[in-house]
Amino acid sequence: MGLKVVGAGVGRTGTHSLKVALERLLGGRCHHMVEMFGNEAQITGWTAAIDGEAVDWAALLADYTALVDWPGCSFWPELSSAFPDALVLLSVRDPESWYRSASDTIFGQLAPDRGPWMGAVVRMLGARFCADFANRDAMIAAFERHNDAVRAAVPGDRLLVWKPSDGWAPICERLGVPVPEEPFPLTNTTDEFRAMIASMSTGTAPPDAP
Repeated sequence: MGLKVVGAGVGRTGTHSLKVALERLLGGRCHHMVEMFGNEAQITGWTAAIDGEAVDWAALLADYTALVDWPGCSFWPELSSAFPDALVLLSVRDPESWYRSASDTIFGQLAPDRGPWMGAVVRMLGARFCADFANRDAMIAAFERHNDAVRAAVPGDRLLVWKPSDGWAPICERLGVPVPEEPFPLTNTTDEFRAMIASMSTGTAPPDAP
């Protein structure tokens, strides 16, 4: 199948809304952190990548047409190389707003003692982003450094920098597909995210799991 979109934006930049939108536009599955839930093959493959092992990206992502969010966004260099025809979509957000949202959701939930997968995610953030979760300045600096690296490395004709308020139009233009008539999806509130993370660490799906 091959990825048509490599999402380079980190979590809490509208990535779950992007997942829903890209599935609507491309007619296939979009990889996101929620894909880890109950999927041992994905957990095994991504843990291997996090630990520096060789990964067959085409095989690992064979069931997907797009990818957004962590863990994939931390591997945007490898993925953009493995899928050279894919659009690289960098979702962005005001850094202060991003840190508040991420602190209320992602960073407040991640801890190595919550299971092997959570431990792997913490290792990934430490190696490829920043694991000093309570340090506002360090995390914002990591956020800006990540975004700047994507902008610097990806040619403009392959890169789309997007924020949630941009909606459908820029994505549809770059993918060459019609703009849907329905509103752009807005999903994954703070409460929904916390329920998802809790279910992943306990092994029970939340009632409204995506």
